[in-house]
Amino acid sequence: MTQFQNPILPGSHPDPSVCRVGPDYYLVTSTFEYFPGLPLYHSRDLVHWRPAGHVLDRPSQLPLQGVRASGGLYAPTIRHHDGVFYVVCTLVGGTGKSGNFVVTATDPEGPWSEPHWLPEAAGFDPSLFFDDDGRAWWTATREVRDGRTEVYLREFDAGSLSLIGEEHVLFHGAMHDAVWAEAPHLYKVDGRYVLLCAEGGTDFEHSVVVAFADEVTGPYRGSPLNPVLTHRHLGRSHPIAAAGHADLVCTQNGQWYAVLLATRPYGGYYYNLGRETFLVPVSWENGGPVFSPGTGRVEAAYPVPDLLVHPWSEPQPTDDFDAPDLGPAWMFLRTPEEKFWSLTERPGHLRLRLRPESITGLVTPSALVRRQQHQSFHASCVLEFAPAGPAEAAGLVLLQNNDNHLRLLLGADREVTLVRRIRGREEVLATAVVEEGPVRLGFEAVGQDHQALVASGSGEWQLLGPAFDGRFLSTPVAGGFTGVHIGLYATSDGEPSHSWADFDSFTYRALGDRHLTLTGIAGE
Repeated sequence: MTQFQNPILPGSHPDPSVCRVGPDYYLVTSTFEYFPGLPLYHSRDLVHWRPAGHVLDRPSQLPLQGVRASGGLYAPTIRHHDGVFYVVCTLVGGTGKSGNFVVTATDPEGPWSEPHWLPEAAGFDPSLFFDDDGRAWWTATREVRDGRTEVYLREFDAGSLSLIGEEHVLFHGAMHDAVWAEAPHLYKVDGRYVLLCAEGGTDFEHSVVVAFADEVTGPYRGSPLNPVLTHRHLGRSHPIAAAGHADLVCTQNGQWYAVLLATRPYGGYYYNLGRETFLVPVSWENGGPVFSPGTGRVEAAYPVPDLLVHPWSEPQPTDDFDAPDLGPAWMFLRTPEEKFWSLTERPGHLRLRLRPESITGLVTPSALVRRQQHQSFHASCVLEFAPAGPAEAAGLVLLQNNDNHLRLLLGADREVTLVRRIRGREEVLATAVVEEGPVRLGFEAVGQDHQALVASGSGEWQLLGPAFDGRFLSTPVAGGFTGVHIGLYATSDGEPSHSWADFDSFTYRALGDRHLTLTGIAGE
């Protein structure tokens, strides 16, 4: 292996933060309204990452009830000091707890502590910096007016997990009248303090900027090379866009790299996969970082770092639900207050209890979802379900948010219905009646061309309705900060129910161009 491919974490993995402990690297990303929160990944070579759990995996740690779509957990930072791991983060729009918090662990794979909330910490996008004199510092961003922000610093007491001392305003952005100078990370390189920030918002104008100071409290002066990384000058047709929100790490061999977010638009300026995690090399010239030396932009491939290549076993495309616990890819919408799923009531199956909650509301429906990670994919399930009433349905969902998604559900009278919901308005695209017994439901896509599939038992796949355009599932259309998630769903749609749906398996795999189960995609 001489080169690695970007992104290193495909699918909705925005706002990455990384730290190194000896030969081990740990990375976390934002998860917004999804539970468990803040996936933690482990690597030995910065290229191959294995899921190592979640920082917030207990309902008591993460009160997401009622949080709006793309609310919830924003921009975590992970750091390690004196045998303790720290993650700081912001919960935005909570109906109970909200604001900034810190959690700690001595083992990054958990357990992590209950959140220590910091009501004295204003703003969002917090970070921690441990100086070589033993003092620790908190940086964060707060809005001043109309997207104009300021980055501030206070001392952090690692013993009491609190902010102490006076506040120092460090930075207002590099560009004149800059918006959303945020995600501040502090480093000390060759005796000088380096402040790395995102700027310009999280979409096309996103960028990375840097400022320097001789004292941790400032004054900080922006680099004359700012922005040190952006793709906004490359146009919306460039295959990688919205590069920004970087965090730096130095390997044990003295090489520097940055993890950052970017998007991969396809079918025009549409990115259904959301903001993904990329890796770029960094060098230092005249005391400042040079991102992607030689090109100055995020590339699709780079030489591998000078580290021993350490791949992990690849996840299997099919989950047969034979394991005692859910796999790390699965997530819930918001924090479940009751257990509505089981892997033991019918061994070898995932059982979802039907409940009145609907995926169209800001609730926790009976749903399990995972990230879409490829522009072309196949996703399908095997379902056994006997509805007890006209409101009951179960099947697959292709989810951007509560107001923008596709539902492919088996309901009363053995009727499968494909429903498209755009900006809260629904349209039935197709229906079909299936035989008694197990039913298979599927979605496939090649780029933005999508199709729905249905099959009775072990019979052949059949197209359900015509091919349709998936651009409405992209962030530029649907809004928000997340990518598409795919998963399993059961509901009694406002009515009480004692029913359940049994899923025998779920399959997700990448498709190459035109490698479809059926040739129903438009243009074939």
